Amino acid sequence: MSTRNNWDNKQSARDRLRAERERQAKKDKTKRQLVVAGAIVGVLAIAGGIGFAATQMGGKSSSKGMDADWKAASAKTLVTPANTAGDKGTEVVLGKKDAKHTLEVYQDMRCPICSVFEQNVGEAIEKDVKDGKYKVSYHIGTFLDRNPQIAGTGSKNALSALGAALNVGTDAFQAYNKALYSKANHPDETKDDFSDDAVLLKVAQQVPQLKGNAKFEKDVKDGTFDKWALGMSDSFDQAKDVTGTPTLKFDGKKLQVDTPNGKGTPMTADQFNSAVTDALK
Repeated sequence: MSTRNNWDNKQSARDRLRAERERQAKKDKTKRQLVVAGAIVGVLAIAGGIGFAATQMGGKSSSKGMDADWKAASAKTLVTPANTAGDKGTEVVLGKKDAKHTLEVYQDMRCPICSVFEQNVGEAIEKDVKDGKYKVSYHIGTFLDRNPQIAGTGSKNALSALGAALNVGTDAFQAYNKALYSKANHPDETKDDFSDDAVLLKVAQQVPQLKGNAKFEKDVKDGTFDKWALGMSDSFDQAKDVTGTPTLKFDGKKLQVDTPNGKGTPMTADQFNSAVTDALK
């Protein structure tokens, strides 16, 4: 039995040692898992913090094309461009003061039909205004920015830039309006290119009065006339009988233009001239 007892004692000692090693191994494994898990949580927390910081830093772009910037603009002090009239500078009338008649043009800077209208009829209007046949009053809206399918800020931003051009002079305003609506420069309606100041400033280089004009460039970048643009848009919205752009009124009455190809077809210069002739009768 002594032999048996010795073996049993030795075997028991080995079993206890093995069991202790197994327990220690499990403990070490659990500790390693906890350390690794803690490290992963730490990395995720750091990454999450970085992501949150990036979100916060990127939440408001330095470009004033963001909606948040336009909300801020509404709280700023109103600055109206030169060559405007009315309490809030929302009356933009070009032409000879003694002209007996007034053509009202309702437009949106992102409107593709307005672009074609300007290309087809813009020079005819410019000539008539210079000849004193009538004055032209501009009403510029931003309703396309609110269209959920193409929502953006390009209409407002282009309108603000037009204000900066108007501040330079009426000729600069007309030339810049023409340049923005030109076939080469006007973006597709679904693209919000005009929300980018760089795009607007690039187009401005085609206008002699604006090319290299540091004051104009500063006004565009600073959004000097952003609040004015919002006021112009509000004024446009007050015309409840205007349901689309371009809309033309002559002495307060909608100018009726027959377009053989149907409603929504851009008018030609001849069709416009004919409609004005009829309105003057």
